[in-house]
This record gives sequence, C-alpha cells and structure tokens, in this order.
Amino acid sequence: MKALLWHLFLLLGIVSSCPVLHAQELTVAAASDLQAAMQEVTAHFQRDTGKQVKVIYGSSGNFFQQIQNGGPFDMFFSANLDYPKKLEENGLVESASFYQYARGKIVLWVPKESTLDLKQGLNALLQPTVRKIAIANPQHAPYGRAAVSAMQKDGIYDKVKEKFVLGENISQTASFVVSGSADGGIIALSLALSPNMKDKGRYTEIPTSDYPPIDQACVILKSSKNKETAQQFLSYVKSAAVAEILAGFGFDVSGRGK
Repeated sequence: MKALLWHLFLLLGIVSSCPVLHAQELTVAAASDLQAAMQEVTAHFQRDTGKQVKVIYGSSGNFFQQIQNGGPFDMFFSANLDYPKKLEENGLVESASFYQYARGKIVLWVPKESTLDLKQGLNALLQPTVRKIAIANPQHAPYGRAAVSAMQKDGIYDKVKEKFVLGENISQTASFVVSGSADGGIIALSLALSPNMKDKGRYTEIPTSDYPPIDQACVILKSSKNKETAQQFLSYVKSAAVAEILAGFGFDVSGRGK
C-alpha cells in the first residue's frame, strides 16, 4: 500500500511540474484608461484560446519605472508612445513588437447631481461652487499632462491649479469624482463610457485640438517568459474585433499601427 501511494505521489509530482499541462498566464501592465475595454478584450481572447491573461492597471510612468527595474510583466500597454519607445531604445523590448493601438481622449466629467453647465466646457471649473478638481498626476500619467495642456490652452490653469486633487492614475482620478472627493474631473473618455461610470454622471468632450495627441502603444518585453502567448495576444490586439471594442469605449482607432 505504501509503495502504491509513493508511486501515486511521484506521478502527481511529475504531472504538476509538467509545463505543458499548465496554462500559461500572460501578465500585462496596462494604463488605467484601458480597464473597461481590456476586460472585454481579454475575455474574448481567453474564450478563443483558453489562455489566461492577468492585467494589472496603473499609471504608464510608474510601470515604465518598474519595467526598467525588472518588473515581472510580459507586455506593457502604455497611454503614450514615449515610454514604450524609451524601453525599446534601452533594449528591453522584443524586436518589432511595438504597436500603436489607439488614441485616447479626455472629457470633463461631473456627477449627476452637479449643477455645473458643461456647455461652458472647461470654463465651468471657474464656478465658485467648484472646490476640488480631479486630474491624473501629470508627472507620470499622460492623461494628466493632457488635462494640464487643455486647461492652459483655455487660459484657466493658473486660476484653478490650487484646487487640484491628483490621482495616481486616471482610474483613481475618476474614482475621486464618483466618490464626491472632487466636484469635477478631467478623465479618459473610455472611463466615462465604462459600465461603472456611464450612469453616474455627465461629461463633455474636450476638443482634441486643445491637447497633444494621446497616442498609445504596446510592446512585448524581452524579459517575458511567455513570448509565444504574448505574440498571439499582440496579433489579437491588431485585429478588427479589438479595434471595434476600443472604438466602443471612445478610443480613436483610425491611426492604428502607424
């Protein structure tokens, strides 16, 4: 009996250590503006391939630093082009994996109960009832830099900068407004259209001419141990099906692959 159990444990040990029988889980670092869209993208990919994708959301700048310090990611979806390009220049990216997947947009978002007249655009933030304004931290979040540029273009930045509540990323920025910690916020259109927010407030799009393009790109990292799955996921991201999902969340997909 003991011999039988020993052989059984040995067999189980061999099976559990066999990499072929373990589903490879892809670990993706993604900008927070992708949260709703990426949930759909990964769900479809997993359904079609049976391969698991774990996505960690945060600010592109913080991920850039983590990857430079050996962060354990297979892919990086940035909210700008600069961080992936710098990683590529530093030899940290798989050859020919750089791909521009979308262009983001920003909106001014307020809770449903807000009395602000959004027809005024960003000038609505000058109302005395506005005490706190949420934006992503421009030091490491591309959407935060876009917000600052738009306010500077409209000539209101110096008038409202003391009211800023800085989110660590664009998702946290949105949560500040939803929770009432800010009276309004400049957030990603993709989040305003997400299931968690679309029925909780109102928004107005900020003209794209008021801020530099939020062109976004992804890369496969050279340190990835799941390069085959990463290549497969990248191919899926390039598909028309994913372009349709991204467009549904307000992303501009007309310049994909440039």
